[in-house]
Amino acid sequence: MIFDEKIASKTADLLLQINAIKLNSKNPFTWASGWQSPIYCDNRITLSYPDVRSFLSNQLAVAVEKLYGKNITIAGVATGAIGIGMLVAQVLEVPFIYVRPEPKKHGRKNQIEGALDVNKSIVVIEDLISTGKSSINAVKALQAAGANVLGMLALFNYGFAVSEAAFQETNLQLHTLCDYDHLLPIAIEGNKIAAAELEWLKTWRENPSEWRPA
Repeated sequence: MIFDEKIASKTADLLLQINAIKLNSKNPFTWASGWQSPIYCDNRITLSYPDVRSFLSNQLAVAVEKLYGKNITIAGVATGAIGIGMLVAQVLEVPFIYVRPEPKKHGRKNQIEGALDVNKSIVVIEDLISTGKSSINAVKALQAAGANVLGMLALFNYGFAVSEAAFQETNLQLHTLCDYDHLLPIAIEGNKIAAAELEWLKTWRENPSEWRPA
């Protein structure tokens, strides 16, 4: 669910400007999963641009406070959301922790890093939602540790059916600053893609695992 329509368009514009999101329908990218994709999103790039990271962290903080208040702890999902999550926590002046994909193999073997206070509810910050698997795994790790997870906010969501089903099954509330549907018209306005490519790019999202460039 998009938190604010105007902010979604502004976020899309910024992510395209700094090449955090790249679109190339003729020469697609290959994801780690093996999927061929006309879009590649690396929101960690936002951390290198002070104005962009300030805008994004401030907007996430506004959304978090409006939805959940400030008697919370912010949890970032490692590794992509550690930076932006910490910035959101700093804006709100609330505690911050982060969640690894799995427990460490050495030392204290932590999966959750930082001081987890189970008396404070958790709001999880993500940089990107694709299948939703890693995001939901982080939530389950927090819940297993006794935390009350109120919801999740992310910078960008591809809007895959598989992720929507996963969040519904987990009964986890998700809000995002931007998503694929809001990105495409901004990309056309900014001449990042041609209008003729629009339907083709929509088709990719319907079945990304089987999609191939024309």
